[in-house]
This record gives sequence, structure tokens and C-alpha cells, in this order.
Amino acid sequence: MTADTPSASPFEANGLTVALGGRPVLWNVDVRLPARGMSAVVGPNGAGKSTLFKAALGLAPVLTGQVRLLGEPVARVRRRIAYMPQRSSVDWDFPVSARDVAAMGLYGRVGWFRRLSKRHLAAADAALERVGLADFRNRQIGRLSGGQQQRVFLARALAQEAELLLLDEPFSGIDTASEAAILDVLAGLEGEGRHIVCIHHDLRTVAAYFDHVTVLNAVAIASGPPAEALGEETLRRAYDASGLRPRALAA
Repeated sequence: MTADTPSASPFEANGLTVALGGRPVLWNVDVRLPARGMSAVVGPNGAGKSTLFKAALGLAPVLTGQVRLLGEPVARVRRRIAYMPQRSSVDWDFPVSARDVAAMGLYGRVGWFRRLSKRHLAAADAALERVGLADFRNRQIGRLSGGQQQRVFLARALAQEAELLLLDEPFSGIDTASEAAILDVLAGLEGEGRHIVCIHHDLRTVAAYFDHVTVLNAVAIASGPPAEALGEETLRRAYDASGLRPRALAA
């Protein structure tokens, strides 16, 4: 069976242990997300959710284990993956427009030092149109609202035509209109066969937004449909870290 078959997991971690600053953050994590449906990763602050994404992308040091994306090591499929970090990690004062950001999704195919053609700019504009921001394409990103900024970075992923989207808290701190617009686009992408994995913070909306959820707090506590994975005992273990983390993680 090849990595591109429908049953291949878009995101699979085996025995993953990650340390930051000499301290383990993830401990022997096993996760295998399904090929169909939108997936969420939930857990308290400091649970290692963002670190999981960064380790998968080769942006955080892995002590043990491995991650395969789209059935392959990330080095083989990097251009097929779009990553949207938390808004707090972006320099919103950088002098680029919404169109410039959306067009960044094209550089994997075009090359960073080649001039974008009218066709490429049209593709960036089409991506902004899909997220409802065509009229804001010339606005500097720092002058957009939080929800609009998230939609611009989603437009970058659309322009990239990524097969797997890793989105770190895409619904955090945004307005209702942007949340609805992002959900609509993600549902459309999933319907087209793209894979959507989001770090999510609001337990009240997990079941409404996602088909599959992984509960994480340094270790993988549960993984499955929300109705099965978000039981009372699971949530107690996840959000009461003192009784869960291995001794090496509790310091």
C-alpha cells in the first residue's frame, strides 16, 4: 500500500518524545489521525500541542520516536503541507499586504527569488476571494482584524494547494464572522479530500467542528470521535496535570 492511498494516515506519531530547553514536553506520544474528517488536538496550556506540530515539521528537537505526514517523513512531503502558526508568533508590523502573504503559498512551486507572474498573483487573489477578503488584498496585514489575519494565512495555504493543513488555534481571538468563514472554507477543503488538523482551545465546540479529537497533556490521553474521546475521566486526567505527568515532566 502506498502513502497516497486513501487509508494512509495524514498524521502519525510513534513513541514521540520531545524536549525543549532540556526538559521533556511530549512523552512517548502515539497518535494516528484518520484519513477522513477534520481532526482536533486539545489540551490545557503547556500540554505540548504546538510542540507536536513543530516536531512533526522538524522545527523542534525529537529525542525518540518519529512522525510521518501523508505517510512519509516530512522532508519528502514538505511542499504538500501548509502550517499556520499561532497569531502571537507572527510579526504583524512587517510591511507586506494581504496579497503578499497569500502569494507566499506559491513560492514552493515558483521559487523564492523568482518574480511572480500575473497568473500567480491571480491565484493569490482567488485564494483571498475564497476566504472573503478580496477587497482587502492591498491592506498591510497589521491593519487587519485578528479574524482577517487568520483568514489571510488560510488563503496562503489555499494558494499553496496543500494536501495537509496544520493550523495552530485558528479560531482563537477572532470574530464570529471570521470563525464562520474559516469553518466554511475548511469544510470545503475537507470535502475536496484535503486533510485538516487543528489545535483547538474551546472544548464546547469540538464536537460541532471536528470529526476526530486527540486529547493531549504531555502524553496522548485519548483519541477518537469526540463523543468517545471527551469523556469525564479523560478530561479530568487531561486538565489535572498533577496526577498525570511522568515524574520527569512534573518538575
